[in-house]
Amino acid sequence: MKTKILVVCAGNICRSPLAEGILRERVAADGLDLEVDSAASNAWHTGAPPDARATVAARLKGFDISDLRARPFRPSDFEDFDLVLVMDHQNRRDLEAMRPNGNATPLKLITSYSDSPGVQDAEVPDPYFSGQFNPVIDMLSDSIEGLLAALKPS
Repeated sequence: MKTKILVVCAGNICRSPLAEGILRERVAADGLDLEVDSAASNAWHTGAPPDARATVAARLKGFDISDLRARPFRPSDFEDFDLVLVMDHQNRRDLEAMRPNGNATPLKLITSYSDSPGVQDAEVPDPYFSGQFNPVIDMLSDSIEGLLAALKPS
């Protein structure tokens, strides 16, 4: 059965599309049975493509996110996905406020899967204002490596 993972950030134009792109690339390269999507904890940028700087940074790292479009997180996503990964504590609070009563879908910081000091359980900084996309991609890549290792059958 295919595992369905949703990655979420504030606007779904920087961090979560980068995470989705990294995951899609790894799924394709490794032949993994995962379905990946991304969403925003708010509706600011609904329908917008990823930030142009994120798209360029992704392309330079070998993956394409240009086809993605921002969408808001829906409470039904808790039912539709097996795991929801957020970039920061505010994203987590926003989603917890939308969680249907009784739903137990795991909701975690994406960095909870990292074993690297300084990355593990850290918030992924929003590069929208700083323009610092490469450190975010590195942080996400590190966390995704740990996630995929955790998902592999033992």
